Amino acid sequence: MRPWRACVQPRRQCPSCTTASTAAAQSPEPGSCNHRRPRGRGCSGPSPRLQEEDLHLRTSSLPAIPNPFPELCGPGSPPALTPGSLPPGPAAAKQDVKVFSEDGTSKVVEILADMTARDLCQLLVYRSHCVDDNSWALVEHHPHLGLERCLEDHELVVQVESTMASESKFLFRKNYAKYEFFKNPMNFFPEQMVTWCQQSNGSHTQLLQNFLNSSSCPEIQGFLHVKELGRKSWKKLYVCLRRSGLYCSTKGASKEPRHLQLLADLEDSSIFSLIAGRKQYSAPTDYGFCIKPNRVRNEAKELRLLCAEDEQSRTCWMTACRLLKYGMLLYQNYRIPQQRKAMLSHFSTPVRSVSENSLVAMDFSGQTGRVIENPAEAQSAALEEGHAWRKRSTRMNILGSQSPLHPSALSTVIHRTQHWFHGRISREESHRIIKQQGLVDGLFLLRDSQSNPKAFVLTLCHHQKIKNFQILPCEDDGQTFFSLDDGNTKFSDLIQLVDFYQLNKGVLPCRLKHHCIRVAL
Repeated sequence: MRPWRACVQPRRQCPSCTTASTAAAQSPEPGSCNHRRPRGRGCSGPSPRLQEEDLHLRTSSLPAIPNPFPELCGPGSPPALTPGSLPPGPAAAKQDVKVFSEDGTSKVVEILADMTARDLCQLLVYRSHCVDDNSWALVEHHPHLGLERCLEDHELVVQVESTMASESKFLFRKNYAKYEFFKNPMNFFPEQMVTWCQQSNGSHTQLLQNFLNSSSCPEIQGFLHVKELGRKSWKKLYVCLRRSGLYCSTKGASKEPRHLQLLADLEDSSIFSLIAGRKQYSAPTDYGFCIKPNRVRNEAKELRLLCAEDEQSRTCWMTACRLLKYGMLLYQNYRIPQQRKAMLSHFSTPVRSVSENSLVAMDFSGQTGRVIENPAEAQSAALEEGHAWRKRSTRMNILGSQSPLHPSALSTVIHRTQHWFHGRISREESHRIIKQQGLVDGLFLLRDSQSNPKAFVLTLCHHQKIKNFQILPCEDDGQTFFSLDDGNTKFSDLIQLVDFYQLNKGVLPCRLKHHCIRVAL
């Protein structure tokens, strides 16, 4: 029969307890004394019988284990770790980075040494109150060299800044074309420029898989204008791009190993676009790009400058360089926002209130209202109500009482509050903005017309080409409307026009999809 023991509640060691025997030190209830404590009195010590039975029980069931740290068991012993006894851990390195926006404003941001370009973009989006649609990019801009490029999402900002000269800077900008080649590869890789060193079915999906698979070896080939190192002259050479680097042929279009000469290595280099290649480097075309070694800061003579014949060719060369250099990293960067969106889709779905769910179409033309159950009749009633509202608004304006909802002057200025309207900029400036933010289908902006002070211009990108459409005002029943197609389709203001062509292609080559935006940091 097990000896009877007192039931003890865990509590701190009694300060008046002086029985710090070996058995008590090895008690399975640390921090408590095995003494019954009357209310309002100190610990009176254990009875001799209880102490003897307890000691007999412990020594008979457990082997004697010596206490290796007796100095820690005394009631007056100091704590094992005192403040400052351990060496301080390494503090996370921080650094100030200055980022500029398109309008020239800038912001100094304190970042950690391991912050990526994607992290910094998300931080700037949050601080600038922008919409985070995963199309923002951090641009490495070298004005003295006439080069710029978008950082890959996984690149470390501090590491990139260490390779930049003092005149260089970071820009915060939209780039809708960052991962467009994953969505529409056929627009990026012309068939005549692509070859495989192994069997393939020739599809663009298979081409991307070959680029992402490090064991395969796709090639991009074609003629490029190449600037000779240390000279101002350019030569048109047959060039092929492989995983091992960029090569030019010394004999026509031959790709025999003895005729190939290495132009540039992609391993420790970055691919840039030429900002003003004709003016700064006497480039033969406007479609220049550059392979810049990371160690080069100000020396233009060490840059490998190249020019393509058109925009599609340049895009193909630069996209292939990115894929061959980074491979699966690019695909992971592309998939991360989509996976995050899929995880949050359940929470991001707007929840309608009970009152919104209970809305029905009503007809109040009779003495009592009735519910319109026919969907076609309900739509017709909604359109009729909309036209009636516009007529009432116009009549109020004519009578001199300005309507707060639809004043007559509001339709001519309300568009100036929209991000897609860029005011009085030139045609060349609008084309430059479109190119900077990505030559993807549906990228657009609106601006004031330079030839007609009452008209506006829609600048739109389609198939990597930029087109301009004039928006003319027209009058009908004393009210001003705007139209793209000589009055066949009329809109009360430019916001309504943009909303319509975002849903309908109409006379445009494609629907409006992305708008060029500039934010102030």
